[in-house]
Amino acid sequence: MTEQEIGFIGLGNMGGRMSKCVIRAGGRVLGFDANPMAIEAAGARVANSVAEVVEQCEIVLLSLPDSHVVEAVVLGADGVFDKAQEDQIIVDLSTAAPDSTRSIHGRMLEKGAAYLDAGISGGAAAADVGQLTLMVGGDRVALDRAKNVLDYFASNTFYMGESGTGHTAKLLNNFLNAVSLAATSEVMVAGKKAGIDLAVLLDVLNKSSGVNFATMNRFPKIILGDYLKGGLTNTLMMKDVVLYADLVSQLGMTSLNVSGPLASFGLANALGYAGDISNTVVDAIGDVSGGVRLYEKVNRES
Repeated sequence: MTEQEIGFIGLGNMGGRMSKCVIRAGGRVLGFDANPMAIEAAGARVANSVAEVVEQCEIVLLSLPDSHVVEAVVLGADGVFDKAQEDQIIVDLSTAAPDSTRSIHGRMLEKGAAYLDAGISGGAAAADVGQLTLMVGGDRVALDRAKNVLDYFASNTFYMGESGTGHTAKLLNNFLNAVSLAATSEVMVAGKKAGIDLAVLLDVLNKSSGVNFATMNRFPKIILGDYLKGGLTNTLMMKDVVLYADLVSQLGMTSLNVSGPLASFGLANALGYAGDISNTVVDAIGDVSGGVRLYEKVNRES
């Protein structure tokens, strides 16, 4: 086991960015991904298997699409669990179902290894500059041991409590993100159809009670044609909203506001935007509102 080298499994959209932060700061990364080209693009040393990463690294980071993939990677043959060693720390940076996370945590205790669930927020832009926010559940001592690694790509790390609380906090945050993005998309399409100057409308919203992350950080770029590519896709946003719905159901709650983002991102997926950044939900809403686009390229040819 090589303490100086950090293991990273899943070097896609977010994992690759976090890996680059580690390397820029002088760290070394041993990476594995189903797509070998993603490992090289992230600047990591290439591992041939999950097992190789776990066998060689004291701290192993996971950045995977969902709980189904996490379970396959962790609990599958020659996976993380099979090769886990005493005092090893596994940090799951994925957006995953808290009950699945707690189950894996329990299994890892059998090996004497720590399993931290670390929800991330901030998107691709924050990942690029190492300014992510982490919400972490699991063993506090293990978090203290891993924090110097997490600091490579996170500027804020919050300890949430026992196993599963980090991923729970992430689902709560992502639900609010989905609501504000979907609702602001509707408002901006309505503003466009009403003939309002969208830059002025955003100035109003950002000085008024309708202000939110989408009005402040997303739509000032979108109205100029920049959809901030590289962030969470419509498919993944839909997945997170469904996970939130499952969570509140398990908690014995009724979610009165889940139908809006489910409809909005479901529409985006149905209209062909599934693999595009979730900001394109505004185009899906525009499509069913008369073909509205917030930004229209001007043909300058005479």
